[in-house]
Amino acid sequence: MPASNASAPSTEIYREKIWPAWWLWILVVGTGFAGMAMFLPVNLGLSIVVGIVVFLAVGIIMLASTPTISLTDEWLKVGRASIERKFIGDVSSFHGDEASLERGRRLNGTAFLCLRGWVDPVVKMEVIDPNDATPYWLASTRRPEELVHALQQTARG
Repeated sequence: MPASNASAPSTEIYREKIWPAWWLWILVVGTGFAGMAMFLPVNLGLSIVVGIVVFLAVGIIMLASTPTISLTDEWLKVGRASIERKFIGDVSSFHGDEASLERGRRLNGTAFLCLRGWVDPVVKMEVIDPNDATPYWLASTRRPEELVHALQQTARG
C-alpha cells in the first residue's frame, strides 16, 4: 500500500473568542428602543416590530463581528487574518497603561490590528517574514499570558 503524503491535521493549541462585553448588550437593547421610539408616533404595532428588528440586526452584527484567536502548530489566525506560525517572532503581552501606549503612541501605522475597546490587555506578535511589510500584529485578548505561552511553546516545538 503506498504511503500517504497527507499530513495529519494540526490540533488547536489555543482558542479564544473575544466576546462583546456585557455592557455592550445594554447599548444593543437601547438601540432597539430608539428604533421603536422613532416609529411610536406613527403606529404602536409598527414601532414594536421596528424595535425588535433593530435589536436583532444590531445583535447579529455584533456577534458576527466577534473575532476568534486560534493557534495551531502551523497557523495563527486572528479574526479573518492568518499567518504561518513560522513567521511569528518575539511575542509580548501588555496591560493597563502599557497596553494603552501600544494601542496609541507606540503604534506603528503598518501593523495588523485586531483590537476591541472593551478588552484592555493586548499581545504584540513580531512578524519575521522578509516578504511581509507588516512589522507586527497587535491583538486584544482576555488571556494574554496564556496566548504568549502558547506562542512560545509552538516556537520551540
